[in-house]
Amino acid sequence: VPIMPENGSEAPLENAEDTNLDNMIDALMNNELDELPSPCDRVKEEQILVFRDHIIINLEDAEWATFTDTNSMDPVIDQGANAIEYVPKNESEICVGDIVSYESKYADGVLIHRVVETGNDSQGWYAVMKGDNNPYKDPGKIRFDQIKRVVVAIIY
Repeated sequence: VPIMPENGSEAPLENAEDTNLDNMIDALMNNELDELPSPCDRVKEEQILVFRDHIIINLEDAEWATFTDTNSMDPVIDQGANAIEYVPKNESEICVGDIVSYESKYADGVLIHRVVETGNDSQGWYAVMKGDNNPYKDPGKIRFDQIKRVVVAIIY
């Protein structure tokens, strides 16, 4: 519903909804969005060879992964998605924003969630995880020996 000016002119004022939409469009078009942590870049362009009938990704210690459809990583990882993962050698290879598979004392089996925080405490290095579609961070600190693999490619 347009807001009518008090001065008696015929032209309605912009309503609040239009102003919010204009502000949102300005933010999108002017790249004023918040920067979110992204996974570290581990596969360089020169490691990817694309041919008409196949693709080669030159990556040592790569492993193929499939996932259980738990909805915790929607919309990034969903039913039918596959990934290429590798085993990290040390904690310096784990970045905030990475998607990793890990074991937790709070769940059975291997989980796959995003690293949302890293740090050091009296027990050493740790990471805090969260499923992209989960409202809360995962319980507990994850130590390097609990991390099994890091996702380097998701294939749909």
